[in-house]
Amino acid sequence: MASRLLHRLRHALASDSPGEAAADPEAEQFPESSELEDDDAEGLSSRLSGTLSFTSAEDNEDDDDEDEDGPDSLPPGDGASGEDAERSPPPDGQRGSQLLARQLQDFWKKSRNTLVPQRLLFEVTSASVVKDPPSKYVLYTLTVMGPGPPDRQPAQISRRYSDFERLHRNLQRQFRGPMAAISFPRKRLRRNFTAETIARRSRAFEQFLGHLQAVPELSHAPDLQDFFVLPELRRAQSLTCTGLYREALALWANAWQLQAQLGTSSGPDRPLLTLAGLAVCHQELEDPGQARACCEKALQLLKDRSPQPFLAPFLEAHVRLSWRLGLDKRQSEARLQALQEAGLAPTPPPSLKELLIKEVLD
Repeated sequence: MASRLLHRLRHALASDSPGEAAADPEAEQFPESSELEDDDAEGLSSRLSGTLSFTSAEDNEDDDDEDEDGPDSLPPGDGASGEDAERSPPPDGQRGSQLLARQLQDFWKKSRNTLVPQRLLFEVTSASVVKDPPSKYVLYTLTVMGPGPPDRQPAQISRRYSDFERLHRNLQRQFRGPMAAISFPRKRLRRNFTAETIARRSRAFEQFLGHLQAVPELSHAPDLQDFFVLPELRRAQSLTCTGLYREALALWANAWQLQAQLGTSSGPDRPLLTLAGLAVCHQELEDPGQARACCEKALQLLKDRSPQPFLAPFLEAHVRLSWRLGLDKRQSEARLQALQEAGLAPTPPPSLKELLIKEVLD
């Protein structure tokens, strides 16, 4: 089965690297638990063979070094990824994720009445070599799917090896006991861009995230939440501040879906920040109904909480959007007035867009 995997994956790259040499027997191997099992190899090969994309024949050279001591490596503690981790998935990955979504939804329908705890599923739907001189790296696009309504769409993230490695390193420092039994694919000095390496790492990353999510102590770790959500929030905030509302809306929506799939708060105010971004983008794109719905969700989250910076801006936006749509705004007006009379909110309060621009994501 392993030979069939290599044959299929190398065939997918034949047009880009017609003379690829045989695998180096001295190349560093993955830990045993991160290797592809024979039963998994054929399925992963067929799933990835149509989505692996390489920019040129040079991408399969043996002596390239991905995410190791090169200009694209990031120092420890910088948080999850940068611009490279926030790129949109390629079209082939989108098609693959649509098929995957239907398969995962069928799985959840069949298992929702069982007594087995339902956990998140992680699938690498595409892996692309990205050349961004002087850097070159593989970008892995993962689909995240959890229990929920059958029509809930899965969320997606795109991350590179260095992002996974940073997460692993940070969790090891904080949770030595639980992390001792969790394997991670080692760095390699050569052959980082071959089909075999990409396929093995894809499977290893799926297993790595699945193992983390299965341990309650690790699944609630802030570093894991940041890994999933923070790059999307930062990119969405940047696009919103520069007026690219349609592009930002897709990222805000994906970030909201990620937080819903994770099932735990990725930060004290991040769900509110996400709803603020959605409301601003919907409003700027002339969709006041959706903007008002986002405000109502936020006000529900804030219902039993003490006044905080987002409350008055959401109330002000809800009043204004309700007036525009001809809907009842009296309750929000009274609540906002009470805050202002108590000295808990300025008059007028800052807009959601102003608050969004000033918010620091860390």
